[in-house]
Amino acid sequence: MKIYEMNLDQRFDYLKRETKLSNHDIKILRNPSSFSFVNADRMVENAIGVLSLPLGIATNFVVNNKSYLVPMATEEPSVIAAASNGAKVAKNSGGFSAECPESLMIGQVQLVSLPISPVTARLRIRANKKEILRIANSRSRSVVAKSLQVRELNDKSRNKMGKILLLELLVDTKDAMGANVINTMCESVSSKLEDLTGGKAILKILSNYATKRLVKCRAIFSKDEIGGKDVVENILYAYSLAYTDVYRAVTHNKGIMNGIDAAALATGQDFRAIEAAAHAYAARDGTYRSLTKWYKTRKGDLVGELELPIAVGIVGGATSVNPISKIGLKILGVKTAKELSMVLSAVGLAQNLAALRALASEGIQKGHMRLHARNIAYTAGCRGNQIDLVVKKMSDENSITATRAKEILSSLENKRTGC
Repeated sequence: MKIYEMNLDQRFDYLKRETKLSNHDIKILRNPSSFSFVNADRMVENAIGVLSLPLGIATNFVVNNKSYLVPMATEEPSVIAAASNGAKVAKNSGGFSAECPESLMIGQVQLVSLPISPVTARLRIRANKKEILRIANSRSRSVVAKSLQVRELNDKSRNKMGKILLLELLVDTKDAMGANVINTMCESVSSKLEDLTGGKAILKILSNYATKRLVKCRAIFSKDEIGGKDVVENILYAYSLAYTDVYRAVTHNKGIMNGIDAAALATGQDFRAIEAAAHAYAARDGTYRSLTKWYKTRKGDLVGELELPIAVGIVGGATSVNPISKIGLKILGVKTAKELSMVLSAVGLAQNLAALRALASEGIQKGHMRLHARNIAYTAGCRGNQIDLVVKKMSDENSITATRAKEILSSLENKRTGC
């Protein structure tokens, strides 16, 4: 039985078999208030409640020859189904291959009002590199500042504030996302940098543009499984538009991030940082383009590639506070932050394949509205098995609207009462 055909109890039994979830974990998932107001009040200011999102499971993911069930938190219908379908096509051709060579983040200290030349300031900083790194590393036992670099910038804003000297720490965050410790490191070295240069340290903070944590993912999708050579050709036309036109590229990349964000949110990651870095990377050559690349093999099969920065962690942050985030990581079963980033990249590529395939064949709305029909039926007043009956009727008629849902519901209730 496929997971979407199971009832809730069967899905929990399935998760217990396939993952390391305990009875306690299942109890938390069953209880919507498991993330309590007390937790929320500790996390944010002026807390007044907790906002819930649907949490689902994407199936069929094989990344570097390892199978995964991927938790995804999203309010949008079709995202989880699309990711699962895209992963299934990839699975039948060997799955996704992914790599993430580094786990370095960049911390920045901005130096201004230098009384000496930038060249002299850079030389002094480099001459004291070991001492600066020693100070930075005195603030952490596990996360390590490995190196530093210095850049000179000219202020391009209308304020014309003069030259900026930028000290950048390259920090190996290992299995943490690393934001807090990097910020602390930057603050700790700022006084030393002011002493060396005579300048004033203004900003001391990490950069979320994690270009030292690039993830690359690739998969082959059989032309026969995605609808034949005409669909492959149409997908390549769709990709060419996303590469060429910014208006299409934004929507194209939004679809990729539908999957990545949902899986990131379910595992307690800073999805806003991931989003910002992804969109900056999409514009790295000066023009905003598709994050994915698509082309054909000699046999006519479709190849998809995705490269983007993904900064994630499996220790610290929300994963240490939110019990649902902990369970999300447990379901996924990743052992390192690098492994998590590679799975997220596969989710993004699967999501993009599913969207392009739908656009290149039946159109995006047919499948999306079929899934959205349940929301429409509920809004129209349907409950219990009424939802399935109304959804089926609307789908058969290809008329998925709130008005039609109310008409069908009224007809069902009239039959029940004998009117």
